[in-house]
Amino acid sequence: MTDPRLRHGRASLAFSFFSQGVAFALLVTRIPAIQERYGISDALLPLFLAAVPVLAGVGSVLTERIVRRAPVSAVLRWAQPVVLLALLGLAAGDEMWQVAVALGVFGLSVGALDASMNMLGIGLQAAYGRSIMLGFHAAYSLGGIVGASLAWAGAHWDLALVVSYLPVVVVLVPAALVGSRWYVGGERPRLGPEAVKGGDDGVAGDGGRVAFRMLLPLALVMTFAYIGDSTVSNWSAKYLQDVLGSSEELATVPYNAYMVTTLVGRAVGDLGVRRFGAVAVVRCGAVLAAVGFAVVAAAPGAWTGMAGFTVLGLGLCVIVPQTFAAAGRLFAGRSDVAVARLNVFNYVGFLIGSPLVGALGDAWSYRGAMLVPMALVLLTLVYAGSFGDGSARYGVGHERPRIADVGRGGNRV
Repeated sequence: MTDPRLRHGRASLAFSFFSQGVAFALLVTRIPAIQERYGISDALLPLFLAAVPVLAGVGSVLTERIVRRAPVSAVLRWAQPVVLLALLGLAAGDEMWQVAVALGVFGLSVGALDASMNMLGIGLQAAYGRSIMLGFHAAYSLGGIVGASLAWAGAHWDLALVVSYLPVVVVLVPAALVGSRWYVGGERPRLGPEAVKGGDDGVAGDGGRVAFRMLLPLALVMTFAYIGDSTVSNWSAKYLQDVLGSSEELATVPYNAYMVTTLVGRAVGDLGVRRFGAVAVVRCGAVLAAVGFAVVAAAPGAWTGMAGFTVLGLGLCVIVPQTFAAAGRLFAGRSDVAVARLNVFNYVGFLIGSPLVGALGDAWSYRGAMLVPMALVLLTLVYAGSFGDGSARYGVGHERPRIADVGRGGNRV
């Protein structure tokens, strides 16, 4: 029987993923309103948007440093309210410097939030002794659907940004702070200088070394997955309308369908990992995602294109959570460091994906551009072995970690 503290920790962490999904969806779906509020030109907008993932990468790296001396749960406890308050600040300002500061704070804190959530998730999965990471990311997808729906309502009724965001922040900030009481994560030991030596290829310490050459296959998979994800989020509506001739209203459907199938795939994905193992699930996801891109590229009309984006959601949704989980298994003694470094490639993929597809679409064709993320996601098959075997049966040959060890880098081997 699962320890009640683990169950409470799992529920509170799932709520954190949900809250993050709501916040991020509220930001990205209201970008036109933000641009109009602050008078940001079309030429300047990409710079503002690119700053968020860049600073998020910085926040992830800083989190790696912080958790050497502080508990992961403490980083998450304070990063989440800062993300939400930065979102509210973005809605409440009216001068250019204010939007710059708000987006900067949002980017830094969201990097810390993403890294710390996945660190705790990996530790909890190790303590449970079975796959649960996909469930956390399913909560994120559900939050994204809720956030996008709230954004639609705000746009539909022509509500001011601050009116749309304030009720969400008022509800989620106190709830996140209360929920943080049940985070499960051990205190990080105080390390002396001799225990935190670093180099270009890793970090040495009480749990071993995180060598980048060992992390590289997972980093590539993470990048490929987020190139695919950013292609859908940034180009699905334009593709349906401009290439497949749909109406403006119909062009909004593919991303919603993608998010719903992402939620469904993640909700049942842990069962697949337990039954068939992570390698099989990741391979299946990569193939499904590639099929989805191929259908989109060859689609004769809008409905076929929507079917392709729907299949894409089922395929891509399993890859990212299992990449984090694989890092936790590969670097069991220093999973916090591995997750922080791997999380940076989330933002690398996001930064590359949208400009890459846009440039190829303008220079070549948007149909042809869809074949590039298809080819990249297929490369995941080459690196699928890095996800390890036996992941459906945690604990075989290993002692399950005590609760006190959760958040200290995964299992005790």
